[in-house]
Amino acid sequence: MKFLALFLFCLCAHAQVAPPEHRRGPEQTFLTYPEWFLVHSPAEYAEYVRDHTSTQFPFIGHTCQFWQGYGAVTRATRDYPFNFGYHVMVMVIGSSTSVEYVIRAAYETMIGRLSELAAPRRLSEEDRYAAKVAQDYVDFIRDQPWYEYDFATRLADLWKETSFFGPDFLRKWERKYALTTEYLIKGAYAWLIKKATKAAYEEPLPVTAVVLDRLPSGVQNDLPEIKVLAASKDSALILLPRYYKFKQYAAGIAAKGGRFREIAGNGADALILVSALVPADWQSDGLLFEQPVLTRPQTKRAVLAVPVGSLATLLNRLAGDGARLEHVYDY
Repeated sequence: MKFLALFLFCLCAHAQVAPPEHRRGPEQTFLTYPEWFLVHSPAEYAEYVRDHTSTQFPFIGHTCQFWQGYGAVTRATRDYPFNFGYHVMVMVIGSSTSVEYVIRAAYETMIGRLSELAAPRRLSEEDRYAAKVAQDYVDFIRDQPWYEYDFATRLADLWKETSFFGPDFLRKWERKYALTTEYLIKGAYAWLIKKATKAAYEEPLPVTAVVLDRLPSGVQNDLPEIKVLAASKDSALILLPRYYKFKQYAAGIAAKGGRFREIAGNGADALILVSALVPADWQSDGLLFEQPVLTRPQTKRAVLAVPVGSLATLLNRLAGDGARLEHVYDY
């Protein structure tokens, strides 16, 4: 009853409907893009190394794309209050990832390609193991902080699940060395970042408050994690899961005919960021910037800023165009 009274009062007053603890600044839809690029990049890597060795992966290109994207969203937030804490966080993760990618690019170019000559046109079992871990890592960080990933177990399993002898001996042992070093360093760095993050930031809420024009019929059967706080004939205040699942739930609601009035306290006129993987010649209103998908030349990442009230229309258009919805940046 308390939520329902608050809901009806706020609707009448044309105020924010989301409870205070669920409100996030309008700049955060933009500033979360660089953070999520560090999910998109490993996802592209995991897809690539299913069928290729990592020696040709464009690490330097991805480093440039991170900073290009950060520059674009920073310019887009010039009229918003400066979010110092988020910029610091982005600089830390961006700098550390840039160092990692530069080192990996140099190593793969000088050492990885040499060992690859000893195993032409073949993936070693260590390459296949690394591909499996890369996908497991992506699946994990779509919903959990990267520093919670269990690198120690992945390192132990590398030595348990791959043989000491066998075909492509030189490539095998070079990959064992490379992966052991990678998992050790990442595990240690993750431990440090976890300690620093827990000390500096509060635990984020795992849900986003959303106001719809209505609760579409049958939507809770398809999207069972929806929690309804209050609903009437022409409005609904609900909680949706954050992070990767938010895009799935937002797309599901749009497909059912629902329309968004507010997300995380940001009303229908506030901008929200969406990214999708589309053909290279695809165009749309609201395009903030675009980047080529470096491992798929005919595909690009389109990053769009649209009003919350137009989000459902965009999501349905992307689905109709056969685009691959990458993320909805829910503040």
